Amino acid sequence: MNGTHSVEKIGGTSMAATSTVFDNVLVAGREGADLYNRIFVVSAYAGMTDLLLEHKKSGQPGVHAHFIRNEVPGAWRSALADVMGAMWARNAEMFARAESCEEADAFVAKRIAALETCLDDLDRLRAHGRFCLKEQMTTVREMLAGLGEAHSAHSTALMLRDRGVNAVFIDLTLWNHEDMRSLDARIEEALGTIDLATQMPIVTGYAGCEGGMVRRYARGYSEMTFSRIAVLTQAREAIIHKEFHLSSADPRLVGEAVARKIGRTNYDVADQLANLGMEAIHPRAGRGLRQSNIPLRVRNTFDRHDGGTLICGDYVSEAPRVEIVTGLSSVQALQVFEQDMVGEKGYDAAILDTLTRHCAWIVSKSSNANTITHYLSGTDTAQMAAIVADIEAKWPGAAVTVQPVAMVSVIGSDLGEPGLVPRALMALAEAGIGMIAMQHQIRNVDVQFIVGVEDFDPAVRVLHKVLVAGATASQERAAA
Repeated sequence: MNGTHSVEKIGGTSMAATSTVFDNVLVAGREGADLYNRIFVVSAYAGMTDLLLEHKKSGQPGVHAHFIRNEVPGAWRSALADVMGAMWARNAEMFARAESCEEADAFVAKRIAALETCLDDLDRLRAHGRFCLKEQMTTVREMLAGLGEAHSAHSTALMLRDRGVNAVFIDLTLWNHEDMRSLDARIEEALGTIDLATQMPIVTGYAGCEGGMVRRYARGYSEMTFSRIAVLTQAREAIIHKEFHLSSADPRLVGEAVARKIGRTNYDVADQLANLGMEAIHPRAGRGLRQSNIPLRVRNTFDRHDGGTLICGDYVSEAPRVEIVTGLSSVQALQVFEQDMVGEKGYDAAILDTLTRHCAWIVSKSSNANTITHYLSGTDTAQMAAIVADIEAKWPGAAVTVQPVAMVSVIGSDLGEPGLVPRALMALAEAGIGMIAMQHQIRNVDVQFIVGVEDFDPAVRVLHKVLVAGATASQERAAA
């Protein structure tokens, strides 16, 4: 394979809009040879992984959470039955041809029966109370995660074949203990016999491989599969199809008429977005594309004729500008003050070790002579209490405080515009928004404003109006 093809990933929300995906992405008016030289990596249909693992936002338990907690014996069986019902219901909505729907239903039933048998064996084994099944419980999560992608990829390939497209279902989810090869080896074997000029591979976003995809990449595993396929096959371009454009701010906050598509940016900006939890691309997936000089395009599934936003390694805007205003509406500012810190080494490393042990997500950090502050995202009350207790135990004389704040980040491939920060500070002050802290890195791709939680929404709107909408209006007037 060489660089004449694209590798394209379709997100879960887009996959759920089946007819739109076919009309705007998979087929999109193409015929004959124009249909091919494209590899598609698909996520599970929206909501399926939540049913299999746990709800990504609310934490509501899915099959995995029920099985691990075992608070209500057998609850996992009902949850697994719900998964099969949801998959069958989706098949019924998608397939026009009865025989294909029956084939898709049979595929789901067979996979779920195999899973149920495995879980049933583990359930009986742990009931004896003499076995430590920690490793097996991690494996359960891997097995369940792959089911969602197997369902979506199999169904998509079936529907494409019903429409006369030579689609091939590429199932990377199957594995056993004696066959835990690397992700790269799994991909190379699966795609080795594919003729991209005449076949359209529909590949599962989950791949069974050494180290475990969910264990290593959490819910970003499908982007890693997508990235490695693009790198290994030397793709011309990598494309992610999402339910939105990569915009200058959340349209729900600033208004759809005000938010602008970014259009062009670089991987530095993509990294900043990933750090803030915005799903442009998983940072490790982006790294592989960047190192291989493969451009990434983020397209809106529902806007067929728009080219989307192109992300390249070497792009820098022609003139300094803010490309996006975003952030986190709630983070925890963990502040450690210790008078004896002045001139001493080891404090930062010890705090980082504590945060690592408690699996805390560090968004940003700052320090001075006697104070180190970490801004943490997704940390619950119990987790934060344990972190504070560990730090206080190590340094009894330290003052350790936790404060909920919001972080608004102004991001761009080149933020070297003179007076940008003073204009931002003045706009916030005029809007009555008090600033708690601010950080501006030497690399000049982002400026972080720390404000009160209640000020997050207005701060985004104010900064977007002054730094993006206002700047664009000035440029348009100058051009006229």
